[in-house]
Amino acid sequence: MPNLILRVVLVVAVAIGAKLLFHSLGWEILSLSPLFSGIVAANVFVMGFLLSGVLADYKESERLPGELAASIETIAEEMVAIHRTSNAPTALQCVVDLRGLASDILDWLHKKHRTHDLLDDLNRIGDYFVAVEKFTQANFIVRLKQEQSAIRRVLIRIHSIRETSFVASGYLAAHVTTALVGLGLVLVKIDPFYESLFFVGVIGFLLTFLILLIHDLDNPFGYYEAGSNEDVSLKPLEDVVARLDRRLNEPRTQAGNTG
Repeated sequence: MPNLILRVVLVVAVAIGAKLLFHSLGWEILSLSPLFSGIVAANVFVMGFLLSGVLADYKESERLPGELAASIETIAEEMVAIHRTSNAPTALQCVVDLRGLASDILDWLHKKHRTHDLLDDLNRIGDYFVAVEKFTQANFIVRLKQEQSAIRRVLIRIHSIRETSFVASGYLAAHVTTALVGLGLVLVKIDPFYESLFFVGVIGFLLTFLILLIHDLDNPFGYYEAGSNEDVSLKPLEDVVARLDRRLNEPRTQAGNTG
């Protein structure tokens, strides 16, 4: 958020500087008209349309890391239980690979891992289900496959959200109208002059803040973008990696049930 505010303040400072320059040169050629306030209202309407659209995806995205963490841990706990009752080494190896998968997902969210490689790693988890099928009930295997399918669905959804921009034509309209409103604020003559500076600052701050915020919210998984501020929390995934590490370091998990 501080980076976003700083960028907005810089844009507003440029607008106020341009207003001072145009006033000193006598280039304020537009008169204040009710039509101008209508243009500002129309621009805010477009901004509201874009904001409502990106917020829907953002609210959905807040749940996705938690769903990934829950599915990964559910599979891991079932494999730990199988290992404890049957001492099947493949079950423990599955937990190791699940821990690696969770770590790879974190890397993937920072664009340090390719999507198709991640999905291949997820598909290989299914091989463990076949290997441990004889040690557990069939309905448990079905449940594990459902959790695997849920992970795949969430990963594809995240990929779609971060690679697809919301209504490109809407962004174009917002950028053009915001630029025109900014130009109008600089060219319009408002007396007394200090009021014009106030309106340039307030309206410029509002419109610039909204358009930058919408761009930021449009990709809730922009951890790899330098200027991204409003990203969803990855703490659920980080926590599940830590819990799986503790699981793998438990003596009973390592040794299995030898009784």
